[in-house]
Amino acid sequence: MIPIHELLARIRWDPGFGRGQWEIAYVDHARPELVRVPLADVRMPPDEHFMFELVDEEGVARSIPFHRIREVRRDGALVWSRPPRAPA
Repeated sequence: MIPIHELLARIRWDPGFGRGQWEIAYVDHARPELVRVPLADVRMPPDEHFMFELVDEEGVARSIPFHRIREVRRDGALVWSRPPRAPA
């Protein structure tokens, strides 16, 4: 499986691959379900390699670590997902 930071870089820098409507789904510990946001609403600071930024529906800026991303979809189709963790 391709690491999430490599997939996000390819979406950003490969015009052919990056076409379409991209969406990421991430874990928010305050919610029981995954939070889904259009990738177009996400900001990736050039000097940051471990998180992305977004402004939530309440207008609050948030920094989300890449390890909390669980799914990436293009045009509604799942193209990447993080495998579930093995039980401890």
